Amino acid sequence: MERYVGAFEEAVDGTRQQERHYQLLSALQSLVKELPSSFQQRLSYTTLSDLALALLDGTVFEIVQGLLEIQHLTEKSLYNQRLRLQNEHRVLRQALRQKHQEAQQTCRPHNLLVLQAAQQREQEAVEHRIREEQRAMDQKIVLELDRKVADQQSTLEKAGVAGFYVTTNPQELTLQMNLLELIRKLQQRGCQAGKTTL
Repeated sequence: MERYVGAFEEAVDGTRQQERHYQLLSALQSLVKELPSSFQQRLSYTTLSDLALALLDGTVFEIVQGLLEIQHLTEKSLYNQRLRLQNEHRVLRQALRQKHQEAQQTCRPHNLLVLQAAQQREQEAVEHRIREEQRAMDQKIVLELDRKVADQQSTLEKAGVAGFYVTTNPQELTLQMNLLELIRKLQQRGCQAGKTTL
């Protein structure tokens, strides 16, 4: 008798899973209509069905939320690093300006042109250094963000989320961003596991 009860519960659970899959798939199909037609065409029924399957137990929603939080922390950290560098440059420029003014005030008039030419060269060298440091910082930021994107793609691929794999192809990245947006919208609608509000 217990075997029959277990089989019945499995059948009921399987039916619930199918209903939930259908609800998620239906919600995804509805959300896809809001995307540009070029992306609608790339999101086949199979892709959406596979995405709905990956979303069934709610784990992917949690993964996406965690990835989003990590991304925000990373962006904030990189932004603060860039701000610190800009502040250092501002202080450096002020100190140089102060140094130049003091030197000009104590300079004898017949040496002023020579001093100003030397200060101009020093100013240009400092501005060149600042540009190089900013360029290096910006490259570091881009590389770090690229690494985060690859980490996110890898994590979602390992979680079995349809459409995710490590790529730098701009069209594929845009498609993946659209898939993430669909997941976020479902999450906002309350479609996580156990919730049926669509």
